Amino acid sequence: MAWNGAAQRGLRTHNARMGDYRKLLVWQRAYHLTLAVYRATRRFPTSERFGLSAQLQRATVSVVANIAEGAGRGSEKELTRFLWIARGSLTETIAELSIARDLGYLNSEDAGALIGMGNDVGRLLTGLLKARGAIPQRRTAPLTTND
Repeated sequence: MAWNGAAQRGLRTHNARMGDYRKLLVWQRAYHLTLAVYRATRRFPTSERFGLSAQLQRATVSVVANIAEGAGRGSEKELTRFLWIARGSLTETIAELSIARDLGYLNSEDAGALIGMGNDVGRLLTGLLKARGAIPQRRTAPLTTND
């Protein structure tokens, strides 16, 4: 469940044309997470085929699809809106991975790796949203002394 070498190279989000979503590191990482989720859900019980397995697959595909759709919309406002939707779907994915782990459908190691991949995608999404001014930057308070 490790990232491939191409996906680990620097954050290319600012250099990519927004229409070419495949060059966005966040899309690449979300795509690899989706493939890993599909592989993991193959091991779920057949009784979950139309339940948690299908919902988890839909949620993770939604992350990838919304990043791509937002990048292809042609406006910064639309990109930001779809990045927020992707972030919501990612949160759903991570919650469902936790459920799958707690139900015993994923072992702790596999669930931890998938959740870690999801957290990485989340950090990239948050960074992209911050870069667009959609999330306020944290400001550190100046140090004060009582001299």
